[in-house]
Amino acid sequence: MLEGQLSQLSSEVERLFDEARGRARRELADQLNLAVRRIRQAGSLDELSATLLDAAAPFSAGAAIFRVAGTVARGDQIRGAPPETESAFTVFEIPLSAAPALAGAVETRDPVIAVTAAAEVSPELVSLASHPPDGRAFIYPLVVKQQVPALLYCWGPAQGPALEMLAQVAAAVWDSLVAPEPPTLVAIASAAATAPAEPPAPPAPASAWDGLTSGEQAIHLRAQRFARVQVAEMRLREGAAVESGRTHGNLYAALRSRIDDARTTFRQSYLAPCSSMVDYLHVELVRTLAHDDPDLLGKDYPGPLL
Repeated sequence: MLEGQLSQLSSEVERLFDEARGRARRELADQLNLAVRRIRQAGSLDELSATLLDAAAPFSAGAAIFRVAGTVARGDQIRGAPPETESAFTVFEIPLSAAPALAGAVETRDPVIAVTAAAEVSPELVSLASHPPDGRAFIYPLVVKQQVPALLYCWGPAQGPALEMLAQVAAAVWDSLVAPEPPTLVAIASAAATAPAEPPAPPAPASAWDGLTSGEQAIHLRAQRFARVQVAEMRLREGAAVESGRTHGNLYAALRSRIDDARTTFRQSYLAPCSSMVDYLHVELVRTLAHDDPDLLGKDYPGPLL
């Protein structure tokens, strides 16, 4: 009888444990989905930084965004710090030469985990963030066109996979928010000039982008953002499939469902309503997933939508 009660108790405990684990997984998935959705909706770089920090807050004790300019990391926004620290952080600068951990993330474009020691993250940052000497810092580069314009810097107990995913999605959105370079203007000589002048060189032909209406340009930018975010999510959520697909040269077969869904949405939302549309999804699949080698997509890949 006692054995039967113990068996029943064990089964009940196991059932409750499975329910709690399933509930925790659903809550985490919902939290990540909401965070990704908010990041994708950011309309400016400042809004993107703030949204990324808000999204990272539940997964770390504190978080900050550094903007990288040349050899200097400049404080942008910070969470999980006293108000006086938040104010000081906006004018805070660190030479990358004084913070090897930050420099390593910029140079390698890979995440870096470092001890929060002065020799790793600089004495100034240790002091500003009140880091313990035996703490941990988690540094995630936002990689945009093989450059690192910003770093997500987190500390304390942190959930690395979630933070890395958020940084990857934010990098894709960051790329789409950077304004295109303005067209070169052609100077016109004053009619009042008395001295003879050389005839002006003919203006360069307008680019295809300049020939688009503002509405078409907006659709193109949204399409680019969609493509980058979709591919970033494939890399993060289907990492094993991506690596297997690259190794065996069949990325499309490994990610068929995800790629087909993205292609369908791209066709309906961007290609159909815009006659000047470019297949940005194909471009991003080749550039990011296939590392600029179209053959890695595999013989079954149906090719560009156009």
